[in-house]
Amino acid sequence: MLRHGEVHNPTGVLYGRLPGYGLSDLGRRQALTVAEHLKDRDITHVVASPLQRAQETARPIVDSHQLELATDERLIESDNVFEGQKVSVGAGALSSPKHWRHLTNPFLPSWGEPYLQIAHRMLGAAHRARAAAVEHEAVCVSHQLPIWTLRRFLEGKRMWHDPRNRECSLASLTSLEFDDERLVRIVYTEPAGATDPKVTGA
Repeated sequence: MLRHGEVHNPTGVLYGRLPGYGLSDLGRRQALTVAEHLKDRDITHVVASPLQRAQETARPIVDSHQLELATDERLIESDNVFEGQKVSVGAGALSSPKHWRHLTNPFLPSWGEPYLQIAHRMLGAAHRARAAAVEHEAVCVSHQLPIWTLRRFLEGKRMWHDPRNRECSLASLTSLEFDDERLVRIVYTEPAGATDPKVTGA
């Protein structure tokens, strides 16, 4: 599971599933860094979220391994009612009383796609990619919240969490290692370096 690189987001909005948000210059360099990191891996399948930033992050890996890029809708960013708005604490959409009804249940959460639904669709995408690359390796390019939710689900942890504590930096790899269909290990690496989970453009 590869998180996409930094996004060009000059207005600092929560872009979610909105079209037209591609990689920044730094994001393109991060994608190239990950491709270089993975160039000697036995990758036979690359699949990405349909969103532009994920497709652009996948491209250097596809090119270096001479593969076709597949798309899986299940790898898409989570749905969120605050899409297109600024949502920093104490400012933007969160300061408006008209939005407070969406903040009633952080355990579901009430402002977006349920965590359990995210985990189940991401696990389905992971198993499809595993099957497509049986006895080899696959790369799935997705987004911070879906990847982090899947990891917490697989580790048996509660899925509601503090977003500031996510271990899922830009262009990071959360690797799921399987023995046949059985998950045996989760390994996290940051080939492009660490980033703040709250950073604009993430």
